[in-house]
Amino acid sequence: MATVGYARVSTTGQSLDTQFDALSDCEKIFREKISGAKDDRPELQAMLEFVREGDFVQVTKLDRLARNTRHLLEISEYLHSKGVALNILNIGINTATPTGKLMLTMIGAIATFEREMMLERQAEGIALAKLKGKYKGRKATARSKSQEVIELIEQGMTKPEVSRQLGIGITSIYRIIRANRPDLLEIKQCSI
Repeated sequence: MATVGYARVSTTGQSLDTQFDALSDCEKIFREKISGAKDDRPELQAMLEFVREGDFVQVTKLDRLARNTRHLLEISEYLHSKGVALNILNIGINTATPTGKLMLTMIGAIATFEREMMLERQAEGIALAKLKGKYKGRKATARSKSQEVIELIEQGMTKPEVSRQLGIGITSIYRIIRANRPDLLEIKQCSI
């Protein structure tokens, strides 16, 4: 029987230290610096595969573990099927008890509701700002940036020059070319 921790922050600029302190009694901690909205979280997947019957999984907060109620319940059910309990430290929920299971479901539903209400308020605010002529939106869409990249490469500009001119990373340049015009990736051989 082991206590296994899972810690996650959304960006590389954020620190995991606070979560590590709260998870200090864990024998093993899986750590991740990745957005919770991403489907592919390799450390979460590794933690889910690692735990065994009788283990406890600890997280500091619900939002560190799951992106919505459905995801939370999927994780909880998967852990339950393996005989593993989930302990959420900041709200004192432990799924080893029937009350803990009930509370987890209710708290997850409330968190999802609050997130949806926040998104609704945000959309209403944007609509109001647009009516008043104060909302401009994003400067350039991903599609127009992609078009700019392709046009500049077709004009003979190098990828580093395009990167500097448009203010986007070189890896983004390659991703855009790969997705839209892979023929532009071919290396041209110079004759000597």
